[in-house]
Amino acid sequence: MKISQIAVLVVAVIGAYVVMSSIYTVSEVEQMIITQFGKPVGEPVTTAGLKLKMPFIQEVNPIDKRVLEWDGNPSDMPTKDKLYISVDLFARWRITDPLQYFLRLRDERSAQSRLDDILGSETRNAIAKHELIEIIRTTKDRVPLRDAFLTDAERKLDMGSLVPIQKGRKLVEQEIFAAAAEKVRVFGIELLDIRFKRINYNESVRPKIYDRMISERRQIAERFLSEGNGEAARIRGNRVRDLNKIQSEAYRQVEEIRGVADAKATEIYAKAYNRSPEAVAFYEFTRTMQSYISTIDENTTLVLTTDSDLFKFLKSMDPDDNMVSVQRSGNRR
Repeated sequence: MKISQIAVLVVAVIGAYVVMSSIYTVSEVEQMIITQFGKPVGEPVTTAGLKLKMPFIQEVNPIDKRVLEWDGNPSDMPTKDKLYISVDLFARWRITDPLQYFLRLRDERSAQSRLDDILGSETRNAIAKHELIEIIRTTKDRVPLRDAFLTDAERKLDMGSLVPIQKGRKLVEQEIFAAAAEKVRVFGIELLDIRFKRINYNESVRPKIYDRMISERRQIAERFLSEGNGEAARIRGNRVRDLNKIQSEAYRQVEEIRGVADAKATEIYAKAYNRSPEAVAFYEFTRTMQSYISTIDENTTLVLTTDSDLFKFLKSMDPDDNMVSVQRSGNRR
């Protein structure tokens, strides 16, 4: 009885082991390749559930069905305008043909290595065909933001306008994606998307780039400064012109008022002294005497003809009386 019980127990254990070796499960995020002596047999198992295989001679090789990540290492590469930049790229991919994937790559480590080669090569080719501005700028349709408080004159300035480009970073990414997707398809891989994670200047050229940026900013500042100085000179010129115009207009008005006043005064004098011949003679005499005072001083020398209007009163005076009047006139001065 003991021997038969042991035998039954051994057979049961062996049977359980055989059954367990022939049963396997497929999860929702996996697909299986069945191999027999290292070679795939049958079609890939892509549906989840409990499955059967031949024990001992067949093995189950799980392959992930989920979207997988590829994150490349930053690498230095030159642009079309000979600037070395450090490009960090990442991508998303999945296995769509598990049999082809298994035959060519076997595991995810090999797939990641192959993606490194293909994506790195296509990225270098794309970067070398485009200038730096094409890779930095997002799209060719992007416009700079403008301050809402700028005046119309300031808005017309071309400062702050972006350099025109042909493609932009999105189209460069699409170029890399299209070229790489075709190459990885033969491995049973579908490339879903790629993106630039970081683009930075190479350490060796970064100081030169910064110096050039500083120089460009200084040129812009000098341009604004020169435009400001020109505007200030224009404003000062307008101020001087307006001031001269105001002064000349004021002088013209003063002269007009003075002329009107002189005419009025002359009219009043004429009315006052034109009442009789004696009044006219007296007016003529007083005006002539006033002209003497205003035109003759100690250093004045006059040369007059004997029939001059200015000399006729002097000519008609008695010499003795003339001397007395001159002395009195000198005393008044």
